[in-house]
Amino acid sequence: MQTRKEVINYTSDSSSFTYEFLDYLRSEEWLTEYPVIGELHEFLLNGSQLISYCLPFSYKNAEPEYIQVVSCTHITNSAQKQIKNIAILLSQHKELYLAYLKQKSEINLLEQVIHKIVHQFGNSLSLIGLYAHNLYLRLQSQSYRDEAKIIHERIQELGNNLTDIINCSQSERLKISLQDLRSIVLESIQDLQPLIIEKDLIISIPDISAKLEVDRLQIKHVFDNIFSNAVHFSPGSGKIVCTWQEFKEEIFIQIYDEGGGISSEDLPQIFNPFYSRRSGGTGLGLTIARKIVLDHRGSIWARNLSTGGAEFCLVLPRKKIINE
Repeated sequence: MQTRKEVINYTSDSSSFTYEFLDYLRSEEWLTEYPVIGELHEFLLNGSQLISYCLPFSYKNAEPEYIQVVSCTHITNSAQKQIKNIAILLSQHKELYLAYLKQKSEINLLEQVIHKIVHQFGNSLSLIGLYAHNLYLRLQSQSYRDEAKIIHERIQELGNNLTDIINCSQSERLKISLQDLRSIVLESIQDLQPLIIEKDLIISIPDISAKLEVDRLQIKHVFDNIFSNAVHFSPGSGKIVCTWQEFKEEIFIQIYDEGGGISSEDLPQIFNPFYSRRSGGTGLGLTIARKIVLDHRGSIWARNLSTGGAEFCLVLPRKKIINE
């Protein structure tokens, strides 16, 4: 938050520190060395009989973040252990919060990219659709009219897809409901059946259902994209495997293929906008998929398997998220 907050608690039988002593503590003149993270450092404060216990839980830009306890006497081992436990909790809370801020920043950036894309393509599609409709009305040949009608209909479909993309960029529009993960996966696979049959691929998924609260259409879009890539890069007669594991708060999903994997140059960039390894690809599929997963407070990443092929991993919360 780029702010600092000082919290001081006194025991019931102790008097408050003087302003001069507080200034001395705040100056950190007593911090003559950098104690090891997670270790309780005990020393006497200059000019007093007070004992200071300092336990750093991180260093940020060479500045220590720590818990400090000042006592008239040596504190017990039990109290020292309690300080260490509190430091661990503070450190974990800080890391989680920083991860949350980073995720929120990434979501905002993706929303800006998506809106820019929609703005750039939306006007052009509207103009093309208008001309196609005018051609349909003016052409005399029925075959030409049919072709113009097809163009107009496809433009409308693209316009609807752009609307979906806009909705994907707005987490407050998530329509959360209890869904069956296996049903969503099966629907995505069914949509790809012509390609799956053409390449003679085997798709393996668990027989056991898993329940989670998500936006069905948007999460299906995520699986559509991952399975589409897996089918595209799989060799003929290859196998694509989808597995999941249920935990108390989340579901861990893995989808991997037997293709050539992802090059070391591509791997860090595959979720970036307009970056695509597929001929004719827009480079937006995985970007939008990642945005949807982040909106659901989940995470997604890709890696190469030692046995060959690429694997996409997703973590999705099982319970309903709270939109902010």
